[in-house]
Amino acid sequence: MYTAWPETITVTETSLHIASALLNREVTCTLYSTDDIAPQSLLLLNDGQDAGNLKLKETLEFQYERSGIDPLLVVAIHAGEERIQEYGVANQPDFKMRGSKAGLYTRFIVEELLPAIYRETGLQAFKTTAYAGFSLGGLSALDIAWNHADVFNKVGVFSGSFWWRSKDLADGYTDMDRIAHQMVRESANKPVLKFWLQTGTHDETADRNKNGIIDSIDDTIDFVKELEAKGYMRPSDIQYLEMVGGEHNAATWARAMPKFLCWAFSG
Repeated sequence: MYTAWPETITVTETSLHIASALLNREVTCTLYSTDDIAPQSLLLLNDGQDAGNLKLKETLEFQYERSGIDPLLVVAIHAGEERIQEYGVANQPDFKMRGSKAGLYTRFIVEELLPAIYRETGLQAFKTTAYAGFSLGGLSALDIAWNHADVFNKVGVFSGSFWWRSKDLADGYTDMDRIAHQMVRESANKPVLKFWLQTGTHDETADRNKNGIIDSIDDTIDFVKELEAKGYMRPSDIQYLEMVGGEHNAATWARAMPKFLCWAFSG
């Protein structure tokens, strides 16, 4: 079956407001959809309040016209004042007890947001359901997708906070204390999931082990190794993009976004 594309594709922004009983706040989402084509795939995006800085609307319109990606519904979820508590890894805060509400945020996504999206669209299933995020929001997206692979089949992590750890550097930290790596390593399951990971060579300057490679790259590559040890393969299951000169900011992630969209939603 072929999709009939109009000559000019316009992406429309609308708002969805959810009174979340789980988070005890109103959650604002910005929805991006095409005017004339029903969505085939769904993308949830953490830190949706930054969608303008990411040039998301313009990027989507360009990708529709140039690359033929699936018609998407993008739900950009705005972070709240407790972002550093709501994002992270569910049920395992870091050594400073950050991420203490990540379990509630996970439940919000599965129990409140997704049902609201199904009601809003009248759709109950999508060709692809992906989740993506940036920095700590990327770690959150990964954790939720990993633990709900019955819902999500692809995940994108831009400059992910893979340093997230259960022990402080001053308290005898080792690489085994990285929470996301441990989650994959100790999981009894291998979720049916595909991974897209991005770093920038100027993401940061920290280099814990003094090997000449910044921690964000080291931690991401080590996470890829954990995935490979679990049985995932490159490039069929894992894509890794390292951007020379890329920084830890929206400008870099905006440049990476077209590559993620083509990977996740082409074909």
